[in-house]
Amino acid sequence: MHKSRRAAVLPVGVTVGALVAGGLLAMSGAAQADTASDASGKRQKALLAAADEYHVPPAVLLALSHQESAWDGHGGLPSTDGGYGPMNLTDVTPAMLAGGGAGAAGRADLESLAADPALHTLQRAAELTGLSARDLREDDAANIRGGAALLASYERELVGATPADPAEWYGAVARYSQAKQEKAAASFADRVFRTMRGGASATTPDGQRLRLAASPSVTPDRQQIHALHLKKASTAAAVECPTTVDCTFVAGSPVGGQVANRPANGIRIDTIVIHDLESTYDAGVAGLANPTNPASTHYVMSSSGAVTQMVPTKDIAFHAGNYSTNLHSIGIEHEGYAAHGAAWYTEAQYQATADLVKYLAARFGVPLDRQHVIGHDNVAGPNSALVSGMHWDPGYAWDWNHFMSLLGAPVSGLPEVPQPGQVVAVTPSFTENVQTFQVCPSDDPTGQTPTCTERQEQANFVYLRTAPDETAPLFGDQAIHGTAAGTDRVNDWGSTAQTGQQFVVAEVREDWTAVWFSGAKVWFHNPAGANTRIRYGVKIIKPAGSAPVALYGSSYPDKAEYPAGLGASTQAPLSMYSIPAGQAYVATQDASATDDYFPSSGAVVIGGRKMYTVQYNHRVALVYADAVTATTATHHWENDGV
Repeated sequence: MHKSRRAAVLPVGVTVGALVAGGLLAMSGAAQADTASDASGKRQKALLAAADEYHVPPAVLLALSHQESAWDGHGGLPSTDGGYGPMNLTDVTPAMLAGGGAGAAGRADLESLAADPALHTLQRAAELTGLSARDLREDDAANIRGGAALLASYERELVGATPADPAEWYGAVARYSQAKQEKAAASFADRVFRTMRGGASATTPDGQRLRLAASPSVTPDRQQIHALHLKKASTAAAVECPTTVDCTFVAGSPVGGQVANRPANGIRIDTIVIHDLESTYDAGVAGLANPTNPASTHYVMSSSGAVTQMVPTKDIAFHAGNYSTNLHSIGIEHEGYAAHGAAWYTEAQYQATADLVKYLAARFGVPLDRQHVIGHDNVAGPNSALVSGMHWDPGYAWDWNHFMSLLGAPVSGLPEVPQPGQVVAVTPSFTENVQTFQVCPSDDPTGQTPTCTERQEQANFVYLRTAPDETAPLFGDQAIHGTAAGTDRVNDWGSTAQTGQQFVVAEVREDWTAVWFSGAKVWFHNPAGANTRIRYGVKIIKPAGSAPVALYGSSYPDKAEYPAGLGASTQAPLSMYSIPAGQAYVATQDASATDDYFPSSGAVVIGGRKMYTVQYNHRVALVYADAVTATTATHHWENDGV
């Protein structure tokens, strides 16, 4: 999908707390602090102390904080909705709303737009506690006190007291979401109470250990939601969402897609593509609803976990910048910005997206793995001229490890030092994998990067070099750099391999692993196999003969296979890419028949040839099945004495 890169509202990054639910000590609704007195228990103690100070049931405050931030402080940096700290207290300024992507620059009502109390819960918390706004942004303990005070104030307004029974806090928790739609507020509160009932445990990226004991008997008073007098969701159009997600429908641009009848008409749905909007939620929905917008998407996800569906799943949305991908995929946009890792996605957003993806995967039989749940930055360029300009969202800061775990499908494999010929999945730890890269003004639509700046951030990729040495040049993708070296620019996807992507090992030297990548042998640091897992049962693709095999960006039938009266789509090999003899790559999907669609008549053309989708570099590419051999990577147990 081609999105504007103009200045917009708020930066984005990724929340990184790990969730382990269940199996915890029973505690009648209270949270249990670690008995150790070291610094790793400070945040848990701060939550318990604030709960006591403001008479909030401890389980409620811990579950709420987990839903807002996965208990992470994020170093005083803002979330996608302008929230700070473990309690995600918001503080949005007019300057933030002036960005072009929000459509508010130059508006006479800019001050009133920014005055919405939902955008300033941090200021209200400052009034309630007497703490400074700076402390509430930067000090975790202060932020937690502010969140507890705010929640308690909502409870007193709602029921006139602060009862000890967690079940009586449903309405206050719903209001804390700041959602304006009743279903959105209820969905948020339901997730908080679901966490309370199941329990949770985490060690945050900064080493804080927190636990919430399971309270399976807590049954909230869901009728309290009606006392908030929130808007009812529109019933103008049916939505396709799980019951756990607040979902409304706003029709996307009619020129941004095509009416179809997938998969009943024979067009398979086999891929789910994760995007970011490069704007706020409201601005993104408004832009995609513009009837002249040539792009669309099936779903748009807000930072609060609310969803707007814009295109029925049976129809084709122009979201991925590649018609063949659009034909077989569902697109999910996210409020946020690919380049701005100084911020983070809320846990509510991650969990709601995971619920939506699981629902869609179950409906359409999409496997829950990184070969079928991909980023926009993994989509093939449709032809040679368009490869270099393909979008790179959601970028380095989307925590694929955390997201796939929420799907119940973490990237798996054997944690061993790989050997040549084996298949490895790239699996760096997001929280420990800090990479250095450069962000320039054109990469950052928020306007918060006035000059090119070097950053060090947690990232979902490993750098690829031309030799097994940290000083060796980065690999340069042929479509971007020709024969020149790659760069550490944040948008230079060609020199990186991402979490969950699979490659064939070409060579191993000490702490370095080489894989076949983009027609070359590239190296990444992999001491003791720490950044990989060995994979079996996947198909390894090699040229069938001695000549290089051509790669494609689309999958159309041959011209002669189109019926008379239908114009044939055409495709040519990607001129800068091929698979040389002696190299091997991993198929991300089974060989599928070429196909095409004609919306004017509803005709679907199925070709007689098949193509494999392979992980060629950071992106996928397609190869004709009759040009390659496909063998399955098998673990020969007799070789290791097992």
